[in-house]
Amino acid sequence: MKISRLSACSLAIFFALGGPVLALTANDINQATFSGDTRKDAKKDAKKDARKPDALIVKVQVLLSRRSISPGEIDGTDGENYRKAVAQFRRQNNLGEGDTVDEQTWIALGGPSAGEIMTEYTLSKKDASAHLPRRIPHDYAKQARMKRLDYTSTQEMLAERFHMSKTLLVALNPQAKFRRTGERIVVASVDRRVPKAQVDRIEAVKNTGMVVVYGAGDMILASYPATIGSGDTPSPEGEYTVKRIAHNPPYEYDPEKNFQQGRNKKKLVLAPGPNNPVGTVWIALSKPTFGIHGTPEPSQVSKTSSHGCVRLTNWDAEALADMVKPGVRMRFVN
Repeated sequence: MKISRLSACSLAIFFALGGPVLALTANDINQATFSGDTRKDAKKDAKKDARKPDALIVKVQVLLSRRSISPGEIDGTDGENYRKAVAQFRRQNNLGEGDTVDEQTWIALGGPSAGEIMTEYTLSKKDASAHLPRRIPHDYAKQARMKRLDYTSTQEMLAERFHMSKTLLVALNPQAKFRRTGERIVVASVDRRVPKAQVDRIEAVKNTGMVVVYGAGDMILASYPATIGSGDTPSPEGEYTVKRIAHNPPYEYDPEKNFQQGRNKKKLVLAPGPNNPVGTVWIALSKPTFGIHGTPEPSQVSKTSSHGCVRLTNWDAEALADMVKPGVRMRFVN
């Protein structure tokens, strides 16, 4: 698909702390190519502002995501989840240990013949007319009074739909209003294909913060960055099974069984929605109150603690839910 003049224009990204302008275009990302061993550039990369999106990293993140090796949010930054995904891809393809992209990894990813990475999306009438709340209160008692814990902006809605950070979405569309039917914007062409092989087991690997999905013969079908418990509320040990799967679930808060949130000491039922505490999917385990679920904060996956459960981005949780069924084994390993 041909990139429009709007999407090909240079993007000026300024940060609150100041610094140089970074020019980035959709064509820059589509045409990005590997030019040298990234390990040789480690010292130089360390001096760069990690908040600034890099065209090649965006491309690699999309290529990994298409293979169900999730980097979490596609944001163009050299962060922990990106490096974990690269390391996982290298292990799966016998490319040696390491978490950087070298020439062999780039070729194995299909980088030289990847085709379109960024594409155009046209806002539908439903997109443009969505009635969204301005904010979601932090307090559960206030959330319980809302009819739906929805996205708080069209940008947030579209960013999640295309597995992107909102910052990258807005940066790629600096003139977009995100509220007109027929408006064209630039998004990541993720096109993730969920593996069709039967799932044998799921493993939550605590020391790496990863959920790995296995098929027969220990074949790795998918992997996702994950938040797995915390020091105060650790995840369980051992093996369990998937009990049930609920899409767009309400969230039942019980301070006696779960945890104490603010001053809320009574049971509460929070409405469904992507900004619900468990996101858009709940995969219940045979251990009561524990499960795998989505999150209202995809940028924080594997970076902040959870209350004992396993937290994924909403889109990764949805992909996992499409792959598993009740009875599938779930193991917590170190």
